[in-house]
Amino acid sequence: MSIMLKRREARRDAEEALSRLQELAREQAERLAPYTEQARETAALRLNQARGWTAPRLETAALRVEDTVAPRVAGLLTAAAHRVEPALPVAKRRRMPRSLVIIGAGALGAAAVYGVLRLRQASQDAEWQANLDSAREQVRQTRDQLAAKAREARGKMRGAAGSTATEAAGAEDTASETSQELNGRVKQ
Repeated sequence: MSIMLKRREARRDAEEALSRLQELAREQAERLAPYTEQARETAALRLNQARGWTAPRLETAALRVEDTVAPRVAGLLTAAAHRVEPALPVAKRRRMPRSLVIIGAGALGAAAVYGVLRLRQASQDAEWQANLDSAREQVRQTRDQLAAKAREARGKMRGAAGSTATEAAGAEDTASETSQELNGRVKQ
């Protein structure tokens, strides 16, 4: 068998093996497509569940801050303002403007609301990150399983191609022996 024929045969075998592997990959992709959609839906559901669980707790915490912390802070600020205020003669004593106290209490309230909102955002981010990590791990496992199956299929294909090449070599040896016998008879 000439080198060109061997090369063509090897190229044809390689193309056939490649097409079989591509078909196997398509089948696996079709088989696993519903699982990816299911994982996406599950992650969305869990995220909504986490938000539903977190929202009432954050609202309760905000109400507690409003009811307990804000009045105490306002009282402390007022007491500190009275201590800092210089002693004035009794006749000229001025009171701190109410607008200043209201502005200070408003600033503290705004700071408390900002803190609660940041806390809520942090808890949502943590839950989202946990769900994202879980989804990534599932995708990684699926990818590893597909890679293992592809390697297994590639090994089977190489084994089948190797046994076909050995059978072809055995047939070629038998054909050469037969032609030598005929040549010997013709000469006699």
